[in-house]
Amino acid sequence: MKLLLAGIVLILIVETNAQWYTFPFEAARGAGDMLRAYQDMREANWKNSDKYFHARGNYDAAQRGEGGKWAAEVISNTREWVQEKLGHGAEDSEADQVANRWGRDGRDPNHFRPEGLPDKY
Repeated sequence: MKLLLAGIVLILIVETNAQWYTFPFEAARGAGDMLRAYQDMREANWKNSDKYFHARGNYDAAQRGEGGKWAAEVISNTREWVQEKLGHGAEDSEADQVANRWGRDGRDPNHFRPEGLPDKY
């Protein structure tokens, strides 16, 4: 009985701590998702599509797991902080952050999709 209990405890400890190694990979892939959304936004060059690409990048990154969600939050917050310091409006920054949080929370980025944006995006 003691051996069975020790085995169960060992499995629980290993399973709990085994996830630490996936975080960096999730973060790297999440950063890649953010970069892809940014590149798509630049390529599309579509009026009023900024919020959609913010939400989509954060959504895709967050789907990677906790590491991806963390990367999306760090990248989004840094970007907004830099833009605010460069003199871009605080209202626009807050609207971007709403879209960022929307995507990170796993909500549908198409909520922000502008009319006529090609299906490619």
